[in-house]
Amino acid sequence: MLSELIIEPCSKENVKKIVDGINEYNLHKVPALSDVWTPLEYVVKNKNGIEIAGLLSGINYWNGLEIKILWVKEGYRKKGVGTRILKYVEKIAKEKGATISMLDTFDFQAEGFYMKNDYLPIGEIKNFPSGHRRIFFSKKLNE
Repeated sequence: MLSELIIEPCSKENVKKIVDGINEYNLHKVPALSDVWTPLEYVVKNKNGIEIAGLLSGINYWNGLEIKILWVKEGYRKKGVGTRILKYVEKIAKEKGATISMLDTFDFQAEGFYMKNDYLPIGEIKNFPSGHRRIFFSKKLNE
């Protein structure tokens, strides 16, 4: 039977089928508390309208804020821009019912930044990439 299987790249329809399938399974086990995915995606611009930072995230169906990417342009780092957009998104997420925030970063990216913003390390992968660590963080939003 396994020898008869074919593995091939996904089409958009395949991706939808996979997402729908895992959502159906998950929601059968634990009912949703909110919409399946509520995007929270924001950009920060300077006074000249130039994009200097952005945050891509969303609220999952169990009211968890998942931060995928937080970027601040070189020259604007360590000036409070990252904290400002992070706090902004956390506030909106809480207003929409999120109770926890989660993300991952690397030791060469923003480990210290997230710790300064009250995120707690909950796990890590050592030596990935080689000589570094990938760190997973969470933060309770209702405290």
